[in-house]
Amino acid sequence: MKTTEIVIFTLLFLLVSGLGFVAARWRRPDDLANLNEWGLGGRGFGGWITWFLVGGDLYTAYTFVAVPALIFGAGAMGFYAVPYTVVVYPMVMLVLVRLWSVSHVHNLVTPADFVRVRFGSPTLALLVAITGIVATMPYIALQLIGIEAVLKTMGVTGDLPLIIAFAILAAYTYQSGLRAPALIAFVKDSLIYLVILVAIVYIPAKLGGWASIFDAAKAKFDATPAPGDGITLNANNQLQYVTLALGSALALFLYPHSVTGILASRDRNVIKRNMSALPAYSLLLGLIALLGYMAIAAGVAPIGKDNNTITPQLFDKLFPDWFAGVAFAAIGIGALVPAAIMSIAAANLFARNIYREYLNRDATPAQEARVSKIASLVVKVGAVLVILGIDPQFSIDLQLIGGVIILQTLPSVGLGLYTRWFHRGGLIAGWAAGMAAGMLLLYNIANPATKHEHFGGSAFPLEKLGFDTKITIYAGFLALIVNLVVAVLGTFVARALRSADGPDGTRPEDYFADKGDPRVHELETTAPAS
Repeated sequence: MKTTEIVIFTLLFLLVSGLGFVAARWRRPDDLANLNEWGLGGRGFGGWITWFLVGGDLYTAYTFVAVPALIFGAGAMGFYAVPYTVVVYPMVMLVLVRLWSVSHVHNLVTPADFVRVRFGSPTLALLVAITGIVATMPYIALQLIGIEAVLKTMGVTGDLPLIIAFAILAAYTYQSGLRAPALIAFVKDSLIYLVILVAIVYIPAKLGGWASIFDAAKAKFDATPAPGDGITLNANNQLQYVTLALGSALALFLYPHSVTGILASRDRNVIKRNMSALPAYSLLLGLIALLGYMAIAAGVAPIGKDNNTITPQLFDKLFPDWFAGVAFAAIGIGALVPAAIMSIAAANLFARNIYREYLNRDATPAQEARVSKIASLVVKVGAVLVILGIDPQFSIDLQLIGGVIILQTLPSVGLGLYTRWFHRGGLIAGWAAGMAAGMLLLYNIANPATKHEHFGGSAFPLEKLGFDTKITIYAGFLALIVNLVVAVLGTFVARALRSADGPDGTRPEDYFADKGDPRVHELETTAPAS
């Protein structure tokens, strides 16, 4: 056990946990027993708070350990995470601004709320809610991997420390709601920026410079028989790289926790400014990814077969003990912010779109908030059980599966914001077809390296579709195509049948477009400046 590292890690972890409890008094509302207050922070976060909240939500502890681990094992293919976080912001800015407007007009809290209002279909809203919860669960579990990797590196064994850490997280999230991760995000991001800026200067200097680092990485990949690795892409993995980056970009802001951070903003201009500035985090992500090559040059070996320990092992080997403790705290705290937001988002989906819609239609705001708080605890317990009960490498594959799942809500949530053409029956059929196709494709992906015959990743070989090629493609991309085709055909069928409530399955009062609703204009003109 590394005493100095453990002491510093524990002190910083307890400091941040204290901030989580104090957050209940920060920007204190009259009543936290309301989803707008507990689950969305009162919808009043300005530019700086939203910057740290959304950035802390999207760039997680899993990113800190998994991206360098992927670079360590596969090389250039792992850099897909950098371009997709660059292209996503301009691509989704207009979508999120519109979603914010509609959500504020109708007092919507979740993406499923929007679908319920947009298409007048509780069934479609239920499917979107369940999809969001299922896709978010493994993502929450993956935050534990960061803490687990750090604990392993420090020599702390057993499951008890991990359980205690998430018990503390559950307690202050229950008490403070979204205010807790919003306040902690300031500390989390500051620590991560500090650690990475030191790492990209200090570690290369100790390893002989960047030329030596890249030479070592090239030598390693040249010596392996795997066709898909290397410090540059090749003909077999270029299509997978492009479709994975694009598909991941489309999926990123469909996740409920991403939408939660956006809906907590106080006006549309806050969203616009953040979408234009958040690519700065992608620069940080690119620097984090390079830690994988540094680990190769430093001769770092993972603990056991867990490649997620690569980054902590690198810090432990090259940093002084006291700064390694700071770095480990950055990774551990980096798990708290997204895990809290994700559990809140999943709980809001259950409270709004399952409990209130199907179990208690007359629920008061206080009852709704109480159910959401309890659901957030259940979600965290489920995440802990997932991570304790399965192989960590397979839990990484679960995240890829989650991306394929959440992508199937794109037609109803993303496209639904801009077109009323789709019929709700067609969207339900498309969701079912896309989900079935995605699971079938993922089932037929093997990963010999991890000895998984099924669900071994997201790179689907086109040769399994009858093509004479070794090229792979992102399974979620193919599943989304199936979804869209079926949704279009289903809409044509519904129009031919002349649905009783209109060819598009909606009524005029179901939805107000943001540009045509004077109430949205009023929100824009009266909202305080950020």
